[in-house]
Amino acid sequence: MQVSVKETVGLGRSISVVVDEKDVQKRLNKAYNKLNNDVSMKGFRKGKVPRKILEQTYGEQVHNEVADELVQETYFDALEETKLEAVVHPDVREFKYEDDGSFSYTAEIDVKPDFELDEYKGLEIEMPAIVISDADIDAKLAEMRREHAMLGTVEDRPSAMDDVVSIDFTAEKDGQLMDNVKGTGYSVDIGSGRNGIEFEEQIVGLSVGEEATRTIEFPVDFGNQLLAGNVIAFNIKVNDIKGRTFADLDDDFAQEISADFKTLDDLKADIKKNFEVEREKARRGDLVDVIMLKLLDNHDFDIPQRLVAHEVSQHIKQLEDSLDKQEMTLETAGLSREKLIEDYKGDATKRVKGDFILKKIAEVEGIKVEDTDVTAGFQRIADQYSMTVDDVKKYFGRREDLLPFMHEILNEKIVEFLSKESSIKYVEAADSKA
Repeated sequence: MQVSVKETVGLGRSISVVVDEKDVQKRLNKAYNKLNNDVSMKGFRKGKVPRKILEQTYGEQVHNEVADELVQETYFDALEETKLEAVVHPDVREFKYEDDGSFSYTAEIDVKPDFELDEYKGLEIEMPAIVISDADIDAKLAEMRREHAMLGTVEDRPSAMDDVVSIDFTAEKDGQLMDNVKGTGYSVDIGSGRNGIEFEEQIVGLSVGEEATRTIEFPVDFGNQLLAGNVIAFNIKVNDIKGRTFADLDDDFAQEISADFKTLDDLKADIKKNFEVEREKARRGDLVDVIMLKLLDNHDFDIPQRLVAHEVSQHIKQLEDSLDKQEMTLETAGLSREKLIEDYKGDATKRVKGDFILKKIAEVEGIKVEDTDVTAGFQRIADQYSMTVDDVKKYFGRREDLLPFMHEILNEKIVEFLSKESSIKYVEAADSKA
């Protein structure tokens, strides 16, 4: 086998491989011998079909299968011989059987970047202090009152904020009906935000039996991809209105929420405690983001563009799978693949670069995933989804499923190390000071 390497763009490498004629013929002979024993051809006994006849009938199929086998058998040997560390699957092209009987192909790859770590310890970071205000607690109490309010049919007034309204609706974009945006007996909880406050506010003021057209310009980051960034005309008919009757905020309300609470102050104390836990968790996530941004700013090196493209491709595939469950495609959802690639590339680039930095830190600091880390990870998932640890283990039974999980655990350990090594200052926001 002959192997040569040519640098292309950035971290791209083009590996040319030539498999010797004797190895090719050995593989072809084996393939034709197997075929001869497997096929039945009229006029010939099984296993006695002349090679020339087999080549005329099955030659293209055999040559393609052998080509795949030759690539699979020699590619990793070529990497080892050239001491290249590929980071994505190769793009194999220009494979052919040469006139001298040899077989050749070219594998386009990207290699792992070689870089030195810059500053990653002692990062100076400012994070917001956790402050739970009276306004936060009052807002949560209002939300709880809303959730526990009694619903009753309304007949003597138009719909208002906090009502639950049953509607029939269709939607038009550029004068054309949207087949995937319509509903009959559709329930809208005005003020909940579950249907987008932009849509919910348009229901306010309509009475039972009334029909109206409301035009809404949705923001580009709206949750529904069919509506995001578009001007949509909704044709609405109100079927029914139910209004809320709110309980007083007193000790009785607290006791209705849970027998654990005797007074409204007990409920407020519990709300404050939950806020502290939630915000500490959110702040933890924000700290990871801040650390990663600082690492990205402190390091400048080329990254494999094929790996970035793979990240983008995986993201789009997840979106397509999600749309497929709704019986939609990118096209019917009004999405452009080219635009998605452009939009996702920036984040994918950061993820790929950040991952190389974290792995380099793990290598330098000797951070590894231990069996105890995996066990703790299994337990965490079991607790989160009310599963047994054995069921979680079965879910990660295949190596291809377990590897991403271990990758996530390793990254968590690295970030935990970086957090402890950072200088973190907690600052109270100016508008939160009394």
